[in-house]
Amino acid sequence: MTGHNHARIVSGHIGGVKSAKPRRHRPAAIAVPAVTAPGTPENPGPLHMTRGNRPHGTVETFAHPRREIALTAAADTARGAEVWTHEALGLSAVVDPAGAVGLTSPGRPWETLVPLVEVVLTGHGRVWSGERFIDTTVGSRMVLRDQETFEEGPWRRTVIRLADPQTGLLAEVGLSTVAGAGFVRSQVRLVNEGDAPLHVESVSTLTLGGIVDGAGGLDGLRVHWADNDWLAECRWQQTPFRDQVVTLNRAAHGHEGRGCFERYSQGSWSTGRHLPLAALTDGGEGEVWLWQIESSAGWRYETGEREGAAYLALFGPDDAHHQWRRTLDPGGEFTSVPGVLVHTGSGGLDAAFGELTAYRRHIRRAHPDHRALPVIYNDYMNTLMGDPTTDKLLPLIEAAGAAGAEVFVIDAGWYDDDAQGWWDAVGAWEASSSRFPGGIQRVLDAIRERGMTPGLWLEPEVVGVRSPLADTLPPEAFFRRNGVRVAEHGRYHLDLRHPAARAHLDDVVDRIVGDWGVGYLKLDYNVNIGPGTENGTESPGAGLLGHHRAHLDWLAGLLDRHPGLVLENCGSGGLRMDYAQLAVAQLQSTSDQQDPWRYPPIAAAAATAVAPEQAAVWAYPQPHFSPDEIVFTMVTALLGRVHLSGFLDRMDDTRAALVRSGIEVYKRIRPEISGALPFWPLGLPSWEDDWPAHGLRTDSATYLAVWRRVPEGHAGSGGAGSRALPIPHLRGSRQCPAVLYPTDSGATATWDAATGQLTVSLPRPDTAVLVRLGA
Repeated sequence: MTGHNHARIVSGHIGGVKSAKPRRHRPAAIAVPAVTAPGTPENPGPLHMTRGNRPHGTVETFAHPRREIALTAAADTARGAEVWTHEALGLSAVVDPAGAVGLTSPGRPWETLVPLVEVVLTGHGRVWSGERFIDTTVGSRMVLRDQETFEEGPWRRTVIRLADPQTGLLAEVGLSTVAGAGFVRSQVRLVNEGDAPLHVESVSTLTLGGIVDGAGGLDGLRVHWADNDWLAECRWQQTPFRDQVVTLNRAAHGHEGRGCFERYSQGSWSTGRHLPLAALTDGGEGEVWLWQIESSAGWRYETGEREGAAYLALFGPDDAHHQWRRTLDPGGEFTSVPGVLVHTGSGGLDAAFGELTAYRRHIRRAHPDHRALPVIYNDYMNTLMGDPTTDKLLPLIEAAGAAGAEVFVIDAGWYDDDAQGWWDAVGAWEASSSRFPGGIQRVLDAIRERGMTPGLWLEPEVVGVRSPLADTLPPEAFFRRNGVRVAEHGRYHLDLRHPAARAHLDDVVDRIVGDWGVGYLKLDYNVNIGPGTENGTESPGAGLLGHHRAHLDWLAGLLDRHPGLVLENCGSGGLRMDYAQLAVAQLQSTSDQQDPWRYPPIAAAAATAVAPEQAAVWAYPQPHFSPDEIVFTMVTALLGRVHLSGFLDRMDDTRAALVRSGIEVYKRIRPEISGALPFWPLGLPSWEDDWPAHGLRTDSATYLAVWRRVPEGHAGSGGAGSRALPIPHLRGSRQCPAVLYPTDSGATATWDAATGQLTVSLPRPDTAVLVRLGA
């Protein structure tokens, strides 16, 4: 498909939308107001803001001058026509004779569609009550006002404006894509054009109707989602759609069901329960609808049945699940969190996640780290565990440099001078004099002398309940509910909308980076503070979203002032692993998992949640490990971002050489990782899989990491010593498999071009291998 077809405005009827019925409560006639040019006070350029006031998720390239392509008023649009279409996605936004708009695939009956925007206002609930957040009264009344299409850098955006004639609520739906892409990004801006306040309880980011399997029904669909927990991230599940949304005999009852399949976040850990993405699929290699929501402050998605087809609705925070409400006074506005939809017609989940990976690379802030991929040593995991001192660090620095590390991070504890411990006393972020008798600068200098960039751990959003800052910062600088400062696990939480909170953290980072010369910050987040904070009359969820957007703006400000600084996002591992954070931060900690046997399924599935070059994976070889155990933990990190740890200074020459050779292999292949697309030859891994595997494909080569694990309770067995891995994208091609790491373990790899299968043999259980396939 050529780029000029991506967001074209067309006229004419969509197939299968004949004699579409008006929805309930919709007026028969629509008054179309005069259309003003973008950027005027009456129409201030929807979703186009400067960095200081833009909503989270606005793509960096949107600062480019935009070129208007088309502006069409509702009166000029044929009823029943397409007002937006995306041929690569197979999607269209269509308007019915009464002015309602829905997003769907061409040819779907109108009855299966969902309003393009679903909004719950207090006093205007739903027309059909239940667990769903579709079928809203306001959504059913929304009618097309106009639409325009314009270009912003590489992006083409169409804004579809809808209005509720009863309340005066305007909804601007921004649909954005890039030439040649198989995704569409959606964000909704609400504006109160009426003369009375409106109280918003939920607003959709994206809706889609008319999803069916290849036979035109629902029996062939499967729903995929990812459970997420501390130490157990990225655990993908799947089930037939009909196991979750059962057949109700719509004809017998005359009504839709009231339920749906839903997943949502709880509190300030956006991924403390589930990942904010999921998929509907039609067969293993067939059609896939994959979606992602970009919010650290509450999200929810639902899918269910509507008139014999599936629908999808994505949301940010809402009142029912996140205590989020927003009052829009006359002239007031609110912009939703972003969401993205990927649709592929073949290739299964591998193809869909490839498109999602490309999208993630488009929306994130440009940074040299995304291509340099330096090897990081961190002193924490299974090593110093928050107890660093000069004497403990210096030999580790020497050994890390010899192993090939390029960044050395001093993790938690470097500030600890408190006899009662540091957990509930943090906040000032001053180096401990007892831990570093000659000053921390001596250690930072030692890191630089070994050719590495120094890094430090921070948990910037919290202040310990025993910290002096808890009394010196103003009360309004902290999260509060019911007039009481919120405390969780010995910490208070800063509200970065308050200038004193932000000034404090700016001073801390400017001192650490500007004065101390630190070039890498690991920013952790170890408490779930609950629904949020109340500032005046705002709801807790609105306070959390406000802080979240201020936090992202603060991170962007750090990078503006310190362009070479690298930021790692961490939330007790992967508990705040979302692309609100990762559009700004360069890396994501994938887990705190300390058991090397348990890490492979997390590492193998990490590319579903994070672009491979942003996925920080621990490799923690130890001096008491066998060579096989060292290889096992090293392979876990080699197709992501290596986060090396372990007592390397205590290793014998043989073990140290095995670690060093793994790092050398990584440095050879890392130039390809930043442009590679992930795939899973055995499907997305399960938690107890004997043979987890994942791969990266580039234009010139394919890489695979494969582990053979002994099932618990079957010590000494480990099942068969070989496994065939289907690689459909290479079927029929001549490939030369090479075992890259380790080179002397007895592992072998053979390629069958006719079947498109790679057979990997690992003669011993609890071993692993990295393989390259190339012509």
